[in-house]
Formats: sequence, structure tokens, C-alpha cells
Amino acid sequence: MRNVLKTAFTVLFSLTGLATTSAQALTEVVVPSTVERLRETQVLRIGYGSAEPFSFTTASGEVVGYSIDLCKAMAVELRRMLALPDLKLDYVFRTPANRLQLLNDGSIDIECNASTNTPERRKAAAFAPPHFFTQTRFVTLAKNNIRTLEDLRGKSVSVVLGTVNIGEILQASRERKLGLVSVPVQEVHEAFDLVTNGRASAFAMDDILLYSLIARSGRPEDYRVGDDPLSEAAAYGFMTRLHDTEFADLVARALKQVYGSPQMREIYDRWFMRPIGDGQYALNMPMSAELKAAMGLSD
Repeated sequence: MRNVLKTAFTVLFSLTGLATTSAQALTEVVVPSTVERLRETQVLRIGYGSAEPFSFTTASGEVVGYSIDLCKAMAVELRRMLALPDLKLDYVFRTPANRLQLLNDGSIDIECNASTNTPERRKAAAFAPPHFFTQTRFVTLAKNNIRTLEDLRGKSVSVVLGTVNIGEILQASRERKLGLVSVPVQEVHEAFDLVTNGRASAFAMDDILLYSLIARSGRPEDYRVGDDPLSEAAAYGFMTRLHDTEFADLVARALKQVYGSPQMREIYDRWFMRPIGDGQYALNMPMSAELKAAMGLSD
């Protein structure tokens, strides 16, 4: 089993090394102007994922979440700006691994989920003004008494392909000579389940997504988020196609209208301060000072 994990670790280093080349290749795909296509089709294609509370699908099949509510409100502004009162929304599922591909080949027009705005990603996509801030941390089973990165020495860590968390945990392992064994998977829930089932010692991911997974697990006391952050606070932003500046500017203007409106706090509180998931859990996470400043909101 350990040899398999080491092989996965080697492959993961190769995938990480190809990130820059892949990002540059994605920008070479020629896609018509988004605004032109919106006028022609009257359909805005929104990429979503499975990352509560940002975007996810309910048991009845409805696409919901904090990011989805913000993009719905943004679409109201776009209808007004573009004089397209009949503009409809079409939701397209994407994974962390294929989100940039779907965006840049024209399968989606905007990704409304929880993508971290990084210099590397800005080579392949444009980012809207921030809608959240997060840090990378790791989650473990409380019974294993793993609190710090040093406690993880020589242990396995699950990661999700296509996320910035991969590079951060690998960098920490190299710098501290921890000898971590990374286990790459496609989706957030898969990585968390590996920890729950004892097949990985930890899962490195954005802290807000970890808190959400723990809260809705039904047994939050079984888990512990590590003391050591693996990154500084970083912004989430909705992604649009690189070089499509007309649409990116429209999205930024529309979102600024939403952020400055009374509905902004209502949308935030709905997903971070009140019970969600059919009332099964609540995050109880007030808006951060960073987010208030980015949105121009006062206390």
C-alpha cells in the first residue's frame, strides 16, 4: 500500500510541475466574446461544484449556495446592464481538476464556487472581486491527537487535484523534511472520507470547507483542525475567461452593486450564520474583517 501511495506522490509532483504549462495552454483556446454569445443565446452558463456552503446540489437536485446566490444577484444586474430581461441561467457541474478547462473552452461562462485567486491561476483566468477569504489548514481525527505539522511527520495526507492546497502541503513537507505521503483524489468529499475511514492521517484544504465538512458530518467531535495554517489568508473570486475584458468588467461592476446593497449581508448570513442543510447544522461564522474591507462594508 505504501508503495502505491509513494507512486501517487511522485505522479502528483509531476502534475504540479505541469501546472504552468497547462495554464498557458488553456489560454490559447479561442472562444467568442461572452457578451456576444449572451445576446445571441440569452443563456448564462454558470459552473458550480460540490463545496458547501458555496455551491452544491440538494437532495431534490436544486443548485444552491452562497456563491450561487451571489451569482443570481449578479445576473439580475447583468440583465439590466445588457438589456437582456430574458437572460436565463444554466448550471454546469465542474470539478476542481477541470474547472479551468471548462471555463476556457467555453463550456461555462463564469465559475461560481470557491476558487482561490492566485498568481498562477491568473495566467489562465480572470478573477472577480473577492467574495470570501480563507486559509489552508488540515483536518484529522481527534482520537489521533495530531495537532501540528510536526505531528504529521511521515504520515499520509489526502489532497484534491486542481487545488492550490497541493502545492502548499508539498512545500511544507519539503521545507520541514516531513516526508509526507500525498493521496490525490478528484473531489473534496473523497478526501475527507479518507480521513474518516482512517485511510489518510489528514486532509489539507481551505479551512472554511473543512469546517463545513466537520459541521455536517453529524459527529463534529470526532475531528480536529490542525493548529498550523499552511498559508496566509487568500481571496476567493469567481472566474471568467482570460482576455474577455468586456465580460469581466461587467461582472465586476455587477458584483460591486450586489456587495454594496442591503441584500449582501442577508445572503452572507443565510449561509454562514443560520442553519443550513435542512437545518441540520450551522457554521456560525461572522463576516471577516478582510471581507468587509474588500466589499466596502462597515461594521
